[in-house]
Amino acid sequence: MDFKKAEDLLKLCESKGMTISEVMKRRECDQFETTEDEIVYKMQHAWKIMKESAVGPTKNAVRSMGGLIGGEAKKLNEHRAKGKSIVGNVMAKAITYAMAVLEVNASMGLIVAAPTAGSSGVVPGVLLALQEEYKISDDRIIDGLFNASAIGYLAMHNATVAGAVGGCQAEIGVAAAMAASAATELMGGDARQCMYAASTVLMNMLGLICDPVLGLVEYPCQNRNASGAANALIAAEMSLSGITQMIPLDEMMDCMYNVGRRMPVEFRETAKGGCAATPTACALCKKCS
Repeated sequence: MDFKKAEDLLKLCESKGMTISEVMKRRECDQFETTEDEIVYKMQHAWKIMKESAVGPTKNAVRSMGGLIGGEAKKLNEHRAKGKSIVGNVMAKAITYAMAVLEVNASMGLIVAAPTAGSSGVVPGVLLALQEEYKISDDRIIDGLFNASAIGYLAMHNATVAGAVGGCQAEIGVAAAMAASAATELMGGDARQCMYAASTVLMNMLGLICDPVLGLVEYPCQNRNASGAANALIAAEMSLSGITQMIPLDEMMDCMYNVGRRMPVEFRETAKGGCAATPTACALCKKCS
């Protein structure tokens, strides 16, 4: 049940009549010579951590170590609770939970890197929002996480998830692709539609640079987790509606990787370009030094 490319994964799904999550479970069992119960148990533990990190800051603001973020998730949650959200419950919850996880991460709390710490809010943000709005069971969410992990595995095997290598498109972009694919399966889409959604996200976030202010994984990282969650939901909605993607997922991953490698070093997690090089960010840096 192993696969190295999205095309291989799609063929397995279609030839065996299986979902992406089912194939990924079988792959993990074969690869690590273990049982499905064992890998599901580990994923359940990951989901528990994800939920805790996504919900906590919506009630109690968490200040980051660098002091650049803290309290944003609580503000968003209160805004939605007052009936003032302009994007609807699913989107509002997704961006709130995504930002919450970054508050936990930046305060040295416990999170699940999915696929990285700096992009750890996107997958739980999207999946928890869908779970609450559509009353999806934890068992089904676990399936969604296995689906997401398949997309993450493909990105790590064929491209990169490191901001220092490919910019933020490799971190937030891949996280959003993972979330989009998982959301598509959870809402009834087939394997091909999942890949359309993942490919759409990478296309829409292509070229996103990594430019952490003060060199900290706080700002604009937290904002971009929210935008990644939004992109994931947009791509899933498009795919589920029947919109296809002209460029296959394998080609989009190659494209993203090539774009990332051609980015100037200033735009790859060095804090020497983009937002990190603005006058305000530089003034903050001088104050810190």
